[in-house]
Amino acid sequence: MTKIKADPNRPEAQTELYKCIKKAIKQKQIQHGVKEVQKFIDKGKKGIMVLAGDTLPVEVYCHLPVMCEDRNLPYIYIPSKTNLGAAAGSKRPTCVIMVKSHKDYQEAYDECLEEVQALPPPM
Repeated sequence: MTKIKADPNRPEAQTELYKCIKKAIKQKQIQHGVKEVQKFIDKGKKGIMVLAGDTLPVEVYCHLPVMCEDRNLPYIYIPSKTNLGAAAGSKRPTCVIMVKSHKDYQEAYDECLEEVQALPPPM
């Protein structure tokens, strides 16, 4: 069985992502929410997009992975928007986060980037 990007049950990827998200928050290098992330992508900036797999209706953010693929941005799904919001330092759930790179946590960011890019493309 192969690993796919749309599989939100990847604990090994999740722990590294949560660590990277927490470091990004300290440096204010994070965008969260569909509108903010979409503006960020439209401006041509780079980062890792993290999507919550339990967002309903999926039409809320179904255009974002397509935008990422068009611009060669890495993205990954994780199981819970509640956990994603908590990792982003918010009391409210969030369905999408964009983590930007920064020199203070570049090593953790690069590890996450490699892990996300190593996943096979979605079918």
